[in-house]
Amino acid sequence: MGQTPRMLQPSLSQRHFFGAELRRLRERANLSQARLGAMIRFSADLIRRVETADRFPSREFVEACDRALAAKGALVRLLPLLEERRATEGMRTISPSSPTNAGTLPAAQAEETPGVADMVVRVPFQPGVLDRAALDWLNASAGPHLSVADLAGSPDLVCEEALDSAETALAMFRQLDHTHGAGRVHAQVQRYVERELNRLLASPPASEPIGRHLYTLAAGFFELCGYQAVDTGAYGLAQRRYLRALRLTEAAGDRLYGSYLLAVNIGHLALHCGHPEAARGMALTAVRGSETRATPAVAAALHAVVARTHARLGCEGDCLTHLDIAERQLARSKPEDEPAWIGYFDAAYLADEIAHCFHDLGRPQHTQQHLGDALTALSPTHVRRLAIDTALLASSFAAAGRFDEACATARKAVDHAAQTTSHRCLQRIVEVQADLEPYRCEREVREFGEYVRYRLPLAAV
Repeated sequence: MGQTPRMLQPSLSQRHFFGAELRRLRERANLSQARLGAMIRFSADLIRRVETADRFPSREFVEACDRALAAKGALVRLLPLLEERRATEGMRTISPSSPTNAGTLPAAQAEETPGVADMVVRVPFQPGVLDRAALDWLNASAGPHLSVADLAGSPDLVCEEALDSAETALAMFRQLDHTHGAGRVHAQVQRYVERELNRLLASPPASEPIGRHLYTLAAGFFELCGYQAVDTGAYGLAQRRYLRALRLTEAAGDRLYGSYLLAVNIGHLALHCGHPEAARGMALTAVRGSETRATPAVAAALHAVVARTHARLGCEGDCLTHLDIAERQLARSKPEDEPAWIGYFDAAYLADEIAHCFHDLGRPQHTQQHLGDALTALSPTHVRRLAIDTALLASSFAAAGRFDEACATARKAVDHAAQTTSHRCLQRIVEVQADLEPYRCEREVREFGEYVRYRLPLAAV
């Protein structure tokens, strides 16, 4: 009988953060734990224990993983943080001469903070299943697939009033997520899904329009759950949540929302996990499958993702072509003619996507120009986005050799990130420090490192 995977919350401790990073890099390299173990001469069980924060890694283990995964020092730079934590806890390190992981943690230390939801259970991201999911969506028959009750007046029927209440809850959860990150909100969302949303899904809708509304609304909840899973480093679970949301849009006959989920959510996730080819396939399938239905803003969002994938693959010409389409489509958009869920995608958000494209293409000046547009228009309540974009701006300054401006900007990013419980924010602060590594002897860079250790210790390297 297999063991139940251990729960993992990357923002909880240094061990959790390192484990999440190791898993992300291993999955990006498309390596199983057994294959990586064979490459570095450590056991697969040892890798599993490190990834699930059961064990502290040794220096030899970290250095071997860094080389095998072509991490360019990203894992090695986390060693001081791990060693400081290990000294504090007084725990035994992994010995390179004991690859079978003899020894266990004290029971009190092995237990993690209670209340960590199913969202952060370690589930691997599986790019291989995406092609089938995209093909099924593309070939799905038109129209909703739902059962409508014929028991008029039954108290068990789902009515519009119940859906209005759920809509209000979803809007509230989305705002809280933007402000605080998933770490503080995902348990509340999960409880609502388990107690309220699943009850609605188990009951028959009073009419076909109500049924379509119910399934589209449920897709919105699972989209949010998927996004929050990304924000906690649980990429495989995010994939499952997004695919469930996609199936719900098929049940509702909502082709437009399905195309959005396929490109913007699933495509972005594949890109984040280091699979740009898979991401491009999802985004292009979404474009193809929604050609006759896409509103201008939705079309702009889809083409922006296609552009992001081309940028990551180094195809500048194709990237610029799709960015041009996205800009022209968004210029045609009228808010009153767009679905409510795409309302966030405005000129500032497109500027954010364009900035990420130019960053991946190695053009820091263009990155800074578009990030300026994005940050100027960004709501101060969207703290996570402020942290991520400000950190990206700092990285672009570092890429241009302007390390003093990079450090000043990165401090602002740290201040924003410290207000959230977001694994993605921590990742971006770690990446900024890596980008500043060539200037590590400069006073501003050393002082920035000290500031991170003081203000955001989980991201210190």
